[in-house]
Amino acid sequence: MSLRVEVLYFAALRDAAGIASEHVDTGATDLSALYVEAQARHALPFAQKQLRVAVDGVFAGWNDPVLSGSTVAFIPPVSGG
Repeated sequence: MSLRVEVLYFAALRDAAGIASEHVDTGATDLSALYVEAQARHALPFAQKQLRVAVDGVFAGWNDPVLSGSTVAFIPPVSGG
């Protein structure tokens, strides 16, 4: 079954993907698998353990299910000084 979600990329992930967001059709059953798909599609530089994930504006776990119509944000570590 294919689900349609919006994926948001922030900071270095946005730079690597070359886009800030995209709508994708996915067969991923959890957020971890969704990131694997995005990482393969855009050669994203971060391992999953380095990121946070949020669904519809709320932090989520990597094993949480992908829900059709959701907005999923992949958030890399923030650098600053």
